[in-house]
Amino acid sequence: MKKKSNLVYGLLILTFLLSSISYAQEDPKPVFITVTTLHRNLDSDGKDWKKTEQEYFDKVTSKNDLIIGSEILTHYYTENSSEILHVSAYKTWEDIEKSGDITDELIKKGWPDEKARKAFFDKQRSYYTTRHSDEIYTSQPAAGEKQLKTDSKEPMIVYIRRSQLSMNGQGKGLKEFNEKVTMKNPYVKGYYPYRHAWGIDSRDFMEAFLFDSMSDFDKSNDKDDELVKAAWPKEADRKAFFDEMNKAFTGLHGDYIYHNEPTMSK
Repeated sequence: MKKKSNLVYGLLILTFLLSSISYAQEDPKPVFITVTTLHRNLDSDGKDWKKTEQEYFDKVTSKNDLIIGSEILTHYYTENSSEILHVSAYKTWEDIEKSGDITDELIKKGWPDEKARKAFFDKQRSYYTTRHSDEIYTSQPAAGEKQLKTDSKEPMIVYIRRSQLSMNGQGKGLKEFNEKVTMKNPYVKGYYPYRHAWGIDSRDFMEAFLFDSMSDFDKSNDKDDELVKAAWPKEADRKAFFDEMNKAFTGLHGDYIYHNEPTMSK
Protein backbone atom coordinates (compact mmCIF):
# COMPACT_ATOMS: atom_id res chain seq x y z
CA MET A 1 0.00 0.00 0.00
CA LYS A 2 2.81 2.36 0.85
CA LYS A 3 4.59 4.07 -2.06
CA LYS A 4 7.93 3.35 -0.85
CA SER A 5 20.69 4.23 -6.00
CA ASN A 6 27.76 12.02 -8.51
CA LEU A 7 28.90 11.25 -11.18
CA VAL A 8 32.42 10.29 -10.38
CA TYR A 9 34.80 12.98 -11.48
CA GLY A 10 38.08 11.16 -11.81
CA LEU A 11 37.09 8.45 -9.37
CA LEU A 12 33.96 9.05 -7.38
CA ILE A 13 31.57 11.36 -5.86
CA LEU A 14 25.46 8.71 -2.80
CA THR A 15 24.80 11.18 -0.71
CA PHE A 16 21.81 11.19 0.61
CA LEU A 17 22.31 14.51 -0.25
CA LEU A 18 18.82 14.13 0.27
CA SER A 19 19.20 14.70 3.96
CA SER A 20 20.77 18.10 3.58
CA ILE A 21 18.82 19.79 0.79
CA SER A 22 16.39 22.49 1.90
CA TYR A 23 13.88 24.40 -0.19
CA ALA A 24 11.91 27.55 0.48
CA GLN A 25 8.51 26.20 1.39
CA GLU A 26 6.70 28.63 -0.86
CA ASP A 27 8.73 27.86 -3.97
CA PRO A 28 10.28 24.38 -4.04
CA LYS A 29 12.75 23.90 -6.87
CA PRO A 30 13.73 20.52 -8.35
CA VAL A 31 17.41 19.68 -8.16
CA PHE A 32 19.58 17.21 -10.06
CA ILE A 33 20.78 14.10 -8.24
CA THR A 34 23.68 12.02 -9.52
CA VAL A 35 24.10 8.45 -8.33
CA THR A 36 27.15 6.34 -9.02
CA THR A 37 26.91 2.73 -7.96
CA LEU A 38 30.33 1.28 -7.26
CA HIS A 39 31.30 -2.16 -6.03
CA ARG A 40 33.65 -2.84 -3.15
CA ASN A 41 36.76 -4.91 -3.65
CA LEU A 42 35.95 -7.58 -1.07
CA ASP A 43 39.65 -8.24 -0.46
CA SER A 44 40.22 -4.67 0.72
CA ASP A 45 40.23 -3.35 4.31
CA GLY A 46 36.84 -1.82 5.18
CA LYS A 47 38.19 0.38 7.96
CA ASP A 48 40.93 1.79 5.75
CA TRP A 49 38.33 2.37 3.00
CA LYS A 50 36.32 4.54 5.35
CA LYS A 51 39.39 6.48 6.48
CA THR A 52 40.38 7.14 2.87
CA GLU A 53 36.91 8.22 1.78
CA GLN A 54 36.67 10.49 4.82
CA GLU A 55 39.89 12.23 3.76
CA TYR A 56 38.52 12.72 0.24
CA PHE A 57 35.25 14.07 1.62
CA ASP A 58 37.02 16.48 3.99
CA LYS A 59 39.38 17.83 1.33
CA VAL A 60 37.13 17.81 -1.74
CA THR A 61 33.39 17.09 -1.50
CA SER A 62 32.75 19.15 1.62
CA LYS A 63 34.52 22.16 0.05
CA ASN A 64 32.86 22.04 -3.38
CA ASP A 65 30.03 24.58 -3.09
CA LEU A 66 28.32 23.37 -6.27
CA ILE A 67 27.64 20.05 -4.56
CA ILE A 68 24.70 21.05 -2.38
CA GLY A 69 24.16 17.58 -0.91
CA SER A 70 26.19 14.38 -0.73
CA GLU A 71 26.00 10.93 0.83
CA ILE A 72 27.73 7.57 0.68
CA LEU A 73 25.36 4.62 1.09
CA THR A 74 26.51 1.11 1.87
CA HIS A 75 24.69 -2.19 1.50
CA TYR A 76 22.34 -3.33 4.23
CA TYR A 77 19.57 -5.31 2.51
CA THR A 78 20.12 -5.36 -1.26
CA GLU A 79 20.79 -8.08 -3.79
CA ASN A 80 24.52 -7.27 -3.92
CA SER A 81 26.57 -6.88 -0.73
CA SER A 82 29.40 -5.12 -2.61
CA GLU A 83 27.28 -2.08 -3.51
CA ILE A 84 28.45 1.38 -2.46
CA LEU A 85 26.42 4.33 -3.72
CA HIS A 86 27.91 7.80 -4.11
CA VAL A 87 25.15 10.38 -4.32
CA SER A 88 25.36 14.13 -4.95
CA ALA A 89 22.85 16.90 -5.56
CA TYR A 90 23.21 20.04 -7.69
CA LYS A 91 20.99 23.04 -8.34
CA THR A 92 21.36 22.80 -12.14
CA TRP A 93 22.62 20.44 -14.84
CA GLU A 94 25.35 22.98 -15.63
CA ASP A 95 26.57 22.77 -12.03
CA ILE A 96 27.19 19.04 -12.48
CA GLU A 97 29.68 19.84 -15.24
CA LYS A 98 31.20 22.89 -13.55
CA SER A 99 31.76 21.05 -10.28
CA GLY A 100 34.28 18.80 -12.05
CA ASP A 101 36.65 21.74 -12.54
CA ILE A 102 36.27 22.75 -8.90
CA THR A 103 36.94 19.17 -7.83
CA ASP A 104 40.15 19.12 -9.89
CA GLU A 105 41.33 22.33 -8.19
CA LEU A 106 40.50 20.99 -4.73
CA ILE A 107 42.33 17.75 -5.45
CA LYS A 108 45.51 19.62 -6.41
CA LYS A 109 45.18 21.78 -3.30
CA GLY A 110 44.47 18.80 -1.04
CA TRP A 111 47.42 16.78 -2.34
CA PRO A 112 49.89 19.33 -3.76
CA ASP A 113 52.67 16.78 -4.16
CA GLU A 114 52.06 14.86 -7.39
CA LYS A 115 53.51 11.58 -6.10
CA ALA A 116 51.45 11.76 -2.89
CA ARG A 117 48.36 12.58 -4.96
CA LYS A 118 48.90 9.58 -7.23
CA ALA A 119 49.49 7.31 -4.25
CA PHE A 120 46.27 8.46 -2.57
CA PHE A 121 44.07 7.89 -5.62
CA ASP A 122 45.73 4.57 -6.43
CA LYS A 123 44.85 3.49 -2.90
CA GLN A 124 41.30 4.86 -3.18
CA ARG A 125 40.80 3.07 -6.48
CA SER A 126 42.00 -0.22 -5.01
CA TYR A 127 38.93 -0.43 -2.74
CA TYR A 128 36.64 -0.84 -5.76
CA THR A 129 36.25 -3.13 -8.73
CA THR A 130 36.16 -1.64 -12.23
CA ARG A 131 32.37 -2.15 -12.45
CA HIS A 132 30.12 0.88 -11.93
CA SER A 133 26.98 2.59 -13.23
CA ASP A 134 25.93 6.26 -13.39
CA GLU A 135 22.43 7.72 -13.29
CA ILE A 136 20.99 11.22 -12.97
CA TYR A 137 17.60 12.00 -11.45
CA THR A 138 15.51 15.09 -10.81
CA SER A 139 13.87 15.59 -7.43
CA GLN A 140 10.07 15.79 -7.35
CA PRO A 141 9.20 18.25 -4.56
CA ALA A 142 5.69 18.72 -5.97
CA ALA A 143 4.92 15.16 -4.85
CA GLY A 144 5.80 16.13 -1.29
CA GLU A 145 9.05 16.05 0.66
CA LYS A 146 9.78 15.54 4.32
CA GLN A 147 13.04 17.23 5.23
CA LEU A 148 15.32 15.30 7.54
CA LYS A 149 16.03 17.08 10.82
CA THR A 150 18.61 15.33 12.95
CA ASP A 151 21.88 15.97 14.77
CA SER A 152 22.58 12.27 15.19
CA LYS A 153 25.96 10.95 14.10
CA GLU A 154 24.68 7.37 14.00
CA PRO A 155 24.06 5.71 10.62
CA MET A 156 20.46 5.88 9.46
CA ILE A 157 18.39 3.36 7.58
CA VAL A 158 17.86 4.55 4.01
CA TYR A 159 15.08 2.65 2.25
CA ILE A 160 14.77 3.21 -1.49
CA ARG A 161 11.79 2.05 -3.46
CA ARG A 162 12.29 1.92 -7.24
CA SER A 163 8.93 1.90 -9.04
CA GLN A 164 8.08 1.89 -12.74
CA LEU A 165 5.94 4.71 -14.09
CA SER A 166 3.20 3.58 -16.46
CA MET A 167 3.96 6.57 -18.73
CA ASN A 168 0.33 6.66 -19.92
CA GLY A 169 -0.67 9.97 -18.37
CA GLN A 170 -3.02 8.30 -15.93
CA GLY A 171 -3.06 8.11 -12.17
CA LYS A 172 -3.09 10.81 -9.53
CA GLY A 173 -3.01 11.06 -5.78
CA LEU A 174 0.61 10.56 -4.68
CA LYS A 175 0.84 14.07 -3.26
CA GLU A 176 -2.40 13.59 -1.35
CA PHE A 177 -1.17 10.24 -0.04
CA ASN A 178 2.05 11.79 1.17
CA GLU A 179 0.25 14.69 2.83
CA LYS A 180 -2.16 12.40 4.67
CA VAL A 181 0.17 9.49 5.41
CA THR A 182 3.92 9.90 4.84
CA MET A 183 4.21 13.38 6.35
CA LYS A 184 2.22 12.31 9.41
CA ASN A 185 4.14 9.11 10.05
CA PRO A 186 6.50 9.90 12.99
CA TYR A 187 8.80 6.99 12.13
CA VAL A 188 9.60 8.43 8.68
CA LYS A 189 12.31 10.99 9.45
CA GLY A 190 12.85 12.02 5.84
CA TYR A 191 11.16 11.40 2.50
CA TYR A 192 12.46 12.37 -0.96
CA PRO A 193 10.90 11.41 -4.31
CA TYR A 194 12.91 11.68 -7.52
CA ARG A 195 12.66 10.38 -11.09
CA HIS A 196 14.78 9.51 -14.12
CA ALA A 197 16.57 12.24 -16.04
CA TRP A 198 19.42 10.26 -17.59
CA GLY A 199 20.29 6.60 -17.27
CA ILE A 200 19.06 3.10 -17.95
CA ASP A 201 15.26 3.25 -17.64
CA SER A 202 13.11 6.34 -18.29
CA ARG A 203 10.29 4.79 -16.25
CA ASP A 204 12.22 4.89 -12.97
CA PHE A 205 10.50 6.69 -10.10
CA MET A 206 12.43 6.54 -6.86
CA GLU A 207 11.41 7.28 -3.28
CA ALA A 208 13.91 7.50 -0.43
CA PHE A 209 12.69 7.04 3.15
CA LEU A 210 14.97 7.66 6.11
CA PHE A 211 14.55 5.94 9.50
CA ASP A 212 16.47 5.93 12.77
CA SER A 213 16.45 2.13 12.94
CA MET A 214 15.14 -1.06 11.35
CA SER A 215 12.67 -1.29 14.22
CA ASP A 216 11.22 2.08 13.21
CA PHE A 217 11.17 0.94 9.59
CA ASP A 218 9.00 -2.03 10.57
CA LYS A 219 6.75 0.09 12.79
CA SER A 220 6.19 2.61 10.02
CA ASN A 221 4.20 0.10 7.97
CA ASP A 222 1.68 -0.45 10.78
CA LYS A 223 1.48 3.32 11.26
CA ASP A 224 0.84 3.77 7.54
CA ASP A 225 -2.09 1.36 7.72
CA GLU A 226 -3.49 3.30 10.66
CA LEU A 227 -3.12 6.66 8.89
CA VAL A 228 -4.63 5.30 5.67
CA LYS A 229 -7.74 4.12 7.48
CA ALA A 230 -8.03 7.46 9.26
CA ALA A 231 -7.71 9.39 5.98
CA TRP A 232 -10.13 7.18 4.04
CA PRO A 233 -12.42 5.56 6.65
CA LYS A 234 -14.75 4.00 4.10
CA GLU A 235 -13.36 0.92 2.40
CA ALA A 236 -14.94 1.83 -0.93
CA ASP A 237 -13.35 5.32 -0.88
CA ARG A 238 -10.03 3.81 0.11
CA LYS A 239 -10.12 1.31 -2.73
CA ALA A 240 -11.13 3.98 -5.26
CA PHE A 241 -8.28 6.25 -4.17
CA PHE A 242 -5.58 3.60 -4.47
CA ASP A 243 -6.98 2.21 -7.70
CA GLU A 244 -6.63 5.70 -9.19
CA MET A 245 -3.19 6.43 -7.71
CA ASN A 246 -1.78 3.10 -8.82
CA LYS A 247 -2.64 3.81 -12.46
CA ALA A 248 0.50 5.98 -12.51
CA PHE A 249 2.64 2.86 -11.99
CA THR A 250 3.07 -0.51 -13.71
CA GLY A 251 2.92 -2.36 -10.39
CA LEU A 252 6.54 -3.53 -10.58
CA HIS A 253 8.97 -2.23 -7.98
CA GLY A 254 12.23 -3.07 -6.21
CA ASP A 255 13.23 -2.52 -2.57
CA TYR A 256 16.72 -1.54 -1.40
CA ILE A 257 17.94 -0.76 2.12
CA TYR A 258 21.22 1.00 2.83
CA HIS A 259 23.15 2.57 5.69
CA ASN A 260 24.46 6.10 5.25
CA GLU A 261 27.85 7.32 6.46
CA PRO A 262 26.94 10.33 8.64
CA THR A 263 30.48 11.76 8.86
CA MET A 264 30.49 11.95 5.05
CA SER A 265 27.08 13.54 4.74
CA LYS A 266 26.73 17.05 3.35
